[in-house]
Amino acid sequence: MISAKYLHYVQAFLLSGFMSFIMSGAISFINLGIVEQFVAVWMRAWIVAWAIAFPSVLLVFPFARKLALKIASK
Repeated sequence: MISAKYLHYVQAFLLSGFMSFIMSGAISFINLGIVEQFVAVWMRAWIVAWAIAFPSVLLVFPFARKLALKIASK
């Protein structure tokens, strides 16, 4: 198991993976419809999206957390 001190990184990795998977599939479907190579196109788009999403989540998460705490505390 991974140490709890790395929870932030594990959480960001999983959330960015799930979100990029769902969004890349939705956008691929909107742009292409169901075509012969849909799954291959989707998986390629997902890998690229995840490579962008993971570091983005790591950068944005502290700001989003502070903002969420301000909104939720009111």
